[in-house]
Amino acid sequence: MPRLVKTPPEIARIAAAGKILAAVMREVAGMVRPGVSLSFLDDAAYRLIAEAGAKPAFLGYRPHGSGRAYPASICASLNEVVVHGIPSGRVLRNGDVLKLDFGLKRGGFFVDAALTVGVGEISADAARLIKITKEALGLAIKECRSGKTLGDIGFVIDSHARKNGFQIVRELTGHGVGLELHEEPVVLNYGKRGEGLRLEEGMVLAIEPMISMGSGEIIQTEDDAY
Repeated sequence: MPRLVKTPPEIARIAAAGKILAAVMREVAGMVRPGVSLSFLDDAAYRLIAEAGAKPAFLGYRPHGSGRAYPASICASLNEVVVHGIPSGRVLRNGDVLKLDFGLKRGGFFVDAALTVGVGEISADAARLIKITKEALGLAIKECRSGKTLGDIGFVIDSHARKNGFQIVRELTGHGVGLELHEEPVVLNYGKRGEGLRLEEGMVLAIEPMISMGSGEIIQTEDDAY
C-alpha cells in the first residue's frame, strides 16, 4: 500500500505533474461550447497530455472488481450524471452542465482533478450549484493542515452544501493520490469535526466535493459500471 506521507522530492514531482494537468484542464474547458462532442474533448485531452510528455491515467485503468478497463482519457458526465461518464459522440447543447474529470501519470507519479463547466447559458440554479460546490472545495482546502482531521474536511463540505439547500452525494468520495491513481485515505464529503484520520504534513489528497440539487442518492447504470 502506498505511503500516506510523501517525501519532499515526491511532492515536488507530483506538483509538477499537477501543473501540467491544470494547463490541460484549462485548455479543454475552453473548448466547451454548444455543438462540441464529448469525444472531441476526450481526443483533445489525450493529445494535450501526450504533448506534455505524460500519459492519461484513466485510459486503460481497471480497478479491482471491474469487468473491463476504462476506454477513455477523461470522464465526461452530463447533467444528472454525477461522475464517471464515458465520452461519446453526444454533442453538447446550450444549458448542459458538464463535469470533466482528468488524470495523468508523469515520471511515475499520478495526479487527478475535476471541474464543472456550464455549456452556453445555464440556469440560475445550475450556476448556483457550481458556485456553492466550488466554495465548499475552498473551505475544505483551508482545513488541510497538520493536526486537522478528515472529519474536519467532510464537515465543512457537508455543512456548506446543506446551508445552501443542497445535498452531498454520500456514496462518492475523494482519496489519496500520488504514487497510485487512487490511494488511501478515503476522503468523505461529510463528517464530524475532530474525527477521522489526523492530517500530517506530506499527505497528498484529491478532495472531491460532489453536491446535488436532489436527494444525493445515485444509481449506477450499466454503461458506467467500471
